[in-house]
Amino acid sequence: MSKAFTRDGDENNTEVDRDVDASVPGGKNYITPAGAERLRAELKKLRYEERPEVTKVVSWAAGNGDRSENGDYLYGKKRLREIDKRMRFLAKRLEAAEVVDPLAINVEYVQFGATVTLRLEDDSEKTYAIVGVDEVDVNRGRISWMSPLAKALLKAKAGDYVTFHSPKGEQEVEVLSVVYQELL
Repeated sequence: MSKAFTRDGDENNTEVDRDVDASVPGGKNYITPAGAERLRAELKKLRYEERPEVTKVVSWAAGNGDRSENGDYLYGKKRLREIDKRMRFLAKRLEAAEVVDPLAINVEYVQFGATVTLRLEDDSEKTYAIVGVDEVDVNRGRISWMSPLAKALLKAKAGDYVTFHSPKGEQEVEVLSVVYQELL
């Protein structure tokens, strides 16, 4: 391989390692306690349940002879790489995690961890919780603190009007309430 395509001292750098810092400004990964616990639980399951099980299958398949045409072996090795990649990703995310408990926040304006009820332009109401990038679930009303709506809402209080850019164009919403509650 040409030296032009390598970086000194970076032989073990993976795509996942580079993506972690790029997706979180300043390397911070704000997350709620429940979100951090979900990441820890996933990492634990991968490390102590899934990886050992796949390792057993790969070991068994390796003992069957020719590995070049051994589907169990080839698939198992691929699955091990996927598990290892996900484990590295989760470990990096947890290492950069800054856990913020919404119950410990006592302010009247919007910041990370807030649950905000909005009146939309069509007079409907929608409630969103502002959470970490690893906890986003729009169907449950969980939006990232880095989303355009959440960024526009930061420091807003009940009664404020906020304009943000959405895929539908510029939209204005009214902040009806700001509460800090446990997010499960």
